[in-house]
Amino acid sequence: MKNLIPPIETQPIEEIQSYQLKLLKQTLAYVQKNGSFYKKHFDTHHINIDQVNSISDLKKIPAVSKKELQQYNKEFWCVGQNKLIDYCNTSGTEGQPVTVPLTEKDLTRLAYNESISLACAGGNENDIFQIMTTIDRRFMAGLAYAEGVRKLGAGLIRVGPALPELQWLNIKELNPTILIAVPSFLIKLIDYAENHKIDYKKSSIKKAVCIGEAIRDDELKLNALGKRITEKWGIELYSTYASTEMGTAFTECQEGQGGHEHPELIITEILDDNNSPVVDGEFGELTITTLGVEGMPLIRFKTGDICRKYAAPCACGRNTARIGPLLGRKNHMIKYKGTTIYPPAIFDVLDHQDYISLYCVEIASDEFGNDMINVKFSAERAFDNDALKKNFKTRLRATPHLEEMSFEELFRIVHPKNSRKPVKLIDIRRV
Repeated sequence: MKNLIPPIETQPIEEIQSYQLKLLKQTLAYVQKNGSFYKKHFDTHHINIDQVNSISDLKKIPAVSKKELQQYNKEFWCVGQNKLIDYCNTSGTEGQPVTVPLTEKDLTRLAYNESISLACAGGNENDIFQIMTTIDRRFMAGLAYAEGVRKLGAGLIRVGPALPELQWLNIKELNPTILIAVPSFLIKLIDYAENHKIDYKKSSIKKAVCIGEAIRDDELKLNALGKRITEKWGIELYSTYASTEMGTAFTECQEGQGGHEHPELIITEILDDNNSPVVDGEFGELTITTLGVEGMPLIRFKTGDICRKYAAPCACGRNTARIGPLLGRKNHMIKYKGTTIYPPAIFDVLDHQDYISLYCVEIASDEFGNDMINVKFSAERAFDNDALKKNFKTRLRATPHLEEMSFEELFRIVHPKNSRKPVKLIDIRRV
């Protein structure tokens, strides 16, 4: 089996940064020449790109927000449409979706990114991947997984977000070894297998690359969802984090100590509310600069995701920085009854309850503008409502409003026809 770790990722930190600086200078010159947004951005803030002579010099350039990207979307494009071969877009969960165009070079970069990311999770050319996420609806992730698996030289089964019955039929017939799936759906696979006498523990599946939901807490240990899967089904779980805007994935290696940064593709910063770097290991907003992108490169783009960065070398042999699990999205922070809560903390409490089959968290404002939390859930069997309230009180120091619903009614909320992924959070607060 060929070595699947890019050589740059095992080099000393100084060499990695020197390599990144070379790519950064090329990127800055490229966007200044070809991107109307960055031409104006640099002129407005009197930025001389020749004075960016280290990675830390990036702080001389004001960061860019998602609102700016939404408002001036096409001004970020750096090529004409005659060079574009694919158009992806963001999910639009935080307002207007952003179109992210790709050139032939960008698609090649995307395939490279995902192939080394899947290899980071232990995948190789001898594996067969079953993809349980959509590849249509302009969804970059599904496209990236498919292109990455092919680049890796592995087998590919494009089942998509089909029902558990069809997933198990494909597993039985084609013997995939790795699943790419939303982790809560793995629970549904297990439940279906147990209810239909499928010996899933003896299936061909060895591991799962988990997307869209956290399987680790902020201390890098398996959270309730991750534990429920591994305690039932002894497969290896690997978390991965990505976004459409950055076209790059951060995937765990076998050490499970955060998703590895690919320094040839991206530069990451973790910033505080004043746009200053935080100390390694502290929470802040992930801010990224893409490298090697033609269609829509981004310089110091604030993702809105709150997470940690770990700079120490990893036991796997890579010296690249790692991004820890997301604490939550900055815009989704909740001030509730005197405490600060991020939605993933609510999800974790619910994932601990094995009788809850489906849930959705709704955030609203009361008449005074205070945050309100309504947890909608479906229960498979009788449960102790007081115990559930106590769990919330213990874990969050506050108890949200709880609303039990039928599975069918809640399913329509969580899985709307026009959504590419389950809707676990609805934020209808007044701005």
